[in-house]
Amino acid sequence: MPVDPTTVHRLGAAAATRVPRSITEQGLRGGGVFASLFAGDRRVIVERNLRRVRGRSLTDAELNRGVAASFEAYARYYADSFRLPDLDARTIDEGFDYVGFDNIVASLERGVGPMLVLPHLGGWEWAAFWLTKLHGIKVTAIVEPLEPPELHEWFVSFRESLGMEVIAVGPEAGPAILRAINDGRVVCLLSDRVVADAAAVPVDFFGERTLAPSGPATIALRTGAPILPTTVYFRDGRHFADCRPPLDTSRQGKFRDDVTRVTQDMVRMFERFIRVAPEQWHVLQPNWPSDFRALGRPIPERYRDLGGGAA
Repeated sequence: MPVDPTTVHRLGAAAATRVPRSITEQGLRGGGVFASLFAGDRRVIVERNLRRVRGRSLTDAELNRGVAASFEAYARYYADSFRLPDLDARTIDEGFDYVGFDNIVASLERGVGPMLVLPHLGGWEWAAFWLTKLHGIKVTAIVEPLEPPELHEWFVSFRESLGMEVIAVGPEAGPAILRAINDGRVVCLLSDRVVADAAAVPVDFFGERTLAPSGPATIALRTGAPILPTTVYFRDGRHFADCRPPLDTSRQGKFRDDVTRVTQDMVRMFERFIRVAPEQWHVLQPNWPSDFRALGRPIPERYRDLGGGAA
């Protein structure tokens, strides 16, 4: 009988608030090893990503440890996120360290909502809840549509319970971002891979050509809203957010060229973030033309002109 993913996530959320933390930690470690052995194509992608970041000379033992740590970090993302609704402001604050919060404040003081662009690294929802719970800062999150629709709606409800406005990537996303910027809301955009039919431009990412979302750069160049490269790591049992100063979004040439330049600068910051903790990078889908080839899948049309890259 097929497993209903919505039910699985509901059960996981319930367990995260009821199971003692010490038992959860043991389960995460054991679950990371177990998942890494049976992850199929996802394991292939994690291995390829670790080699991109760490170097292709990783030994088998190093690679196995890295893959297990990656799946442990992915499970930790869910476990820590599911705990959030039951945590008070003091507990949230005590579990959170940060640098660069002043970059967010500076934008809000000008009455302009900043765009926080993030890679799929660590656990961003803890930081978003910290903004809403402790500082009363309104957050709009642009998220990937999930299948089945029931799972997507469940996640929307969950994130809205944390005080966020949640908009799926699609026709409504652009107008929602513009409204949020004008209303002085913080906009969170996971931007290290292209989802759905989002607009994209070619970039160099860890030495290979691929596509990256061009929406943040396009909006920044048109509105003047700052792009703040941001990430949140798991570190020593806590969460650590790193929010960098705004990217240079001044007009320097043709609009399309400026969009590509700013998007490439965004991706370079993602490379820096990911190199700090590549095992916490949970991009589990093919993200380069060579990934599709490695999985024996046809390369999507929009990626074909980029070349195959490394095998």
